[in-house]
Amino acid sequence: MKSQSKTWNDPVLVAAVAPLAIVMLVFFLVPLAMTALLTFQTTQYYRLQWTWDLTIWTEIFSKPHYWTIMLRTVGMALICVVISILIAFPTAYALTTRLKTYSAQIQILIIFAFLTDAVLKTFGWILVLDRQGVANWLLSYLGLGPEAMDILFTPTGTMIGMVYNLAVYPMFTIYLSLARIDRDLVLASYDAGASRIRTFFEVTLPLSRPGLYSGAVLVFVLSLGAFLEPKVLGGGTSPLASELIRQSFETRVNWPLGAALTIVLIVIGALTLALAAAFVFRRTPAARRELA
Repeated sequence: MKSQSKTWNDPVLVAAVAPLAIVMLVFFLVPLAMTALLTFQTTQYYRLQWTWDLTIWTEIFSKPHYWTIMLRTVGMALICVVISILIAFPTAYALTTRLKTYSAQIQILIIFAFLTDAVLKTFGWILVLDRQGVANWLLSYLGLGPEAMDILFTPTGTMIGMVYNLAVYPMFTIYLSLARIDRDLVLASYDAGASRIRTFFEVTLPLSRPGLYSGAVLVFVLSLGAFLEPKVLGGGTSPLASELIRQSFETRVNWPLGAALTIVLIVIGALTLALAAAFVFRRTPAARRELA
C-alpha cells in the first residue's frame, strides 16, 4: 500500500489544522503580543501611562536583583527536573516489568494524583515538615532529637513540594514509552549475550527517550511558573519569578514591569529548552538522520 504525501495545499489538511491554529492565535499569540506591547508603557500614581518608551526595560537590565531571581528560578527548575526524572524512571520501569500485575491499580493512583488539588497536596506537606510535624516526630522517636529536621520555609522545602507535585508527569510519559517497547527486542539482546545492565543502557533506555524528554520538558516548564510551593513551603524566603511577577502586578500595581518580567521568563525558558534540544540533537545521530 502506497503512502500518500500531503502538502499544505491539501484542503482536508488545512481544514484539520485550522481550528487549532485559530485557538493558538486567539488564546496564545494575541495575549503574548499584548503583553509585549505593555512592556513599553509606564505607570504613574498606580495608573497606566501609554508612553511608548524603554523605561521598564532599562530598569530591568540595570537592577541585578531581577536577574538573580530569574537565575534562581531556572536553577530550581533544572534541579526539579533531575530529581523528578530520577524518581519517575525507576517507578515507571518497575510498573512495566516487576509490578505488571498491579499496573492497573497503580495507574489509577497516578491519575488520582493528577486530579488531586495541588493546594491541598502542598499544604499537607506543612503537617509533615513542621518542627512539630510527622517527620520530626518520627526522627525524635528514632533518637535524633525533637527538632532534628528544620527544612520548612527553606528552598529545600520548596523543592520537596515542587518534586512531589510534578514528578507524576514524567512518571506517566516514561511509562507510556516503556510500555510501547517491543519485548522481543529485549529478549533478542539477551540471546545475543548482553547482560541485563547492558540491555537496559543499549535497548531500554534509548527507546524510552521520547517519554523521558517530554516528561523533562513538562517538569521544566511547570517549574518555571511554580507559585504555590515557594509561597507555602518556602515561606517567601527565596522568592522565584512567579512571586516577583505577582508582586509587580498586585502589590506594586506596575503592570508594565510585570509584563516585562513575564517576557524575560518566557525567553529564558525558551532559550534553555533550545539549548537542551540542541544538545540532545547533537548527541543523537539517529535523530539527525531522521530529520535529514
